[in-house]
Amino acid sequence: MNLYIETENGVIKNHPAYEHNLIQAFGLIPTRWEPFIRVERPTGVYQILESNEVVYAKVNGIWTDVWSVRDMTAKEKTAKQQAVITEFNARDQAENWSAWTLDEATCVMVPPIPRPAIDQAKVNAGIMTFWCGADANWKDTPARPEGNYKFDFIAWAWVAV
Repeated sequence: MNLYIETENGVIKNHPAYEHNLIQAFGLIPTRWEPFIRVERPTGVYQILESNEVVYAKVNGIWTDVWSVRDMTAKEKTAKQQAVITEFNARDQAENWSAWTLDEATCVMVPPIPRPAIDQAKVNAGIMTFWCGADANWKDTPARPEGNYKFDFIAWAWVAV
């Protein structure tokens, strides 16, 4: 859906409005309304949003959202990566995932072997595919018993909670 924003003497007056709403209200797009392009809030892995407030500005002749974003410093990037690793290693039974490493591009811990596709028939039967640190590979669990259980990765068995 196309958006427009009202301007007066090159200055915006309001927030963007949908084209079809303007046509319903005025029968056409009034000349004081100019095209507007919505830009989603940035979510860069190594970027910092300096303000939660978006600013409307004209960029290359089109009004748009402009977010105040900066790239992390090397120190901030390293601290973020270390926080992800620390949190990952602090989990219960973390030794099961000791072979996993940080993917620096995404700042996410990843296995040395990609996870196989989910087999819905296995899931329906209560069988899950988890990383098995002892085998350094993905492995199917025994079927999950009825009731309140959690998986013990070291014993490779469901245990009652």
